[in-house]
Amino acid sequence: MEMERSMSLLQMMVNEGLVPSADEETKRRNAIDKLKKIVVEWVKTVTYQRGLPKKYLKFASGTILTYGSYGLGVYNSESDVDALCVGPYFATIAEDFFIVLHNMLASRPEVSEIHCVKDAKVPLMRFKFDGISIDLPYARLKVISIPENVDVFNPFFLKNIDDTSWKSLSGVRANRSILHLVPNIEVFQALLRCIKLWAKRRGVYANLLGFFGGIHLAVLSAFICQRHPTASLSALILLFFKTFALWPWPAPVILQDQIARPFIPTDKVSWMPIQLPCSPYEFCHSNITRSTFYKIRTEFLRGHMLTKDMLSPDFDWNILFEPFPYARRYGLFVQIFLSACDKDELGDWVGWVKSRFRCLLVKLEELLGFCDPNPTEYVDVDASEPNVIFYWALPTGRADLINTELVEEYFLKSIDNGYQGSTGTLKLSIVKAYQLPKKVQSACERKNTKPCWRVVDGNRKKSPPTAQV
Repeated sequence: MEMERSMSLLQMMVNEGLVPSADEETKRRNAIDKLKKIVVEWVKTVTYQRGLPKKYLKFASGTILTYGSYGLGVYNSESDVDALCVGPYFATIAEDFFIVLHNMLASRPEVSEIHCVKDAKVPLMRFKFDGISIDLPYARLKVISIPENVDVFNPFFLKNIDDTSWKSLSGVRANRSILHLVPNIEVFQALLRCIKLWAKRRGVYANLLGFFGGIHLAVLSAFICQRHPTASLSALILLFFKTFALWPWPAPVILQDQIARPFIPTDKVSWMPIQLPCSPYEFCHSNITRSTFYKIRTEFLRGHMLTKDMLSPDFDWNILFEPFPYARRYGLFVQIFLSACDKDELGDWVGWVKSRFRCLLVKLEELLGFCDPNPTEYVDVDASEPNVIFYWALPTGRADLINTELVEEYFLKSIDNGYQGSTGTLKLSIVKAYQLPKKVQSACERKNTKPCWRVVDGNRKKSPPTAQV
């Protein structure tokens, strides 16, 4: 029965389009290879422009290192690719990366929709390469030549690097640590695919909105795999929910047993501290608040209650992965309407506002005691300007406790600080569940968790992936 449960789950992942085809794998691999060649050419160009000795032209080089879902092997056809550009000491981020490399990429026919995100915690360029969305941060090492697959744990390469480069490298280091520590990579990948699907469907996968990000779920999944090295996929799912439903938060989750429990300064305490596996003194960045902690714990408990009886004849995986029914569960919502003059400006504006969402979430918690931010992005096709809309659930019957104009003014002040792009429009309003647009209400009932204007073919049939069952 346990083997049957695992096989049915693997087939479900295929049916949901979570497993890339061979063509999709090849397309991404080719894009990364092309990007590596561009980076090598960029380093040679910078070497020449800076008038460095001719011998540098022969040895100077850079490379691309992948991480995130692609680096862990759990991406699908619609996943972005997180790719770190690693360059030598003389290639600066301000001039050489954001100007010279940007211009080289912008001139390529394969590249579109390129823009710089300089004011993020990890500055990066974002663009599409052969139709594949790429996030490209930059790390500068104190060497001339960067090996193609540079060892990001070697002290020789990490000596005296700047803080931005260290932050940029942390994603690659974390990925490689996780893959090194799990006993069976294929089983870990299968588990993580399932957990990510669950988190997206249940509305707890959105780091900027106070929920989990990819690195959090990767560490939690690796933690379970490491402690149960021979368990089947279905058993790991059961153990995942049982473990974290009953976990004594805020006790930290630490992947490596050999590392002593770290000291956490009082000002760094998180609701759900999860240690980065590449460093005993660093934790996964978290935006979790009181409200989102409650929502995550509730979903862990629901998962535990559903999976503890997975060997019963009437067990159905689809119930575990049901989309969270916002419109049925809540009666009141705050609508966050964002718009700009064109799509490029809208992308920058929405990205910036989302990076400050925690401030708004905490304010709503102060006023109302609770807020459940739905991560799904919607669009009003009848509006005159490109737009994105969020609907965050509020406690029913407490609309009189919130003045949206004052909250809007407060939030605008917090996002005005530091934004360098063209400021778009932001408007907050209160709506009741029955006033939600029909497409929002129906979105809560279907399995597609992408924005409503994107159509995803969920009926593709492929062979199930191989993994221990």
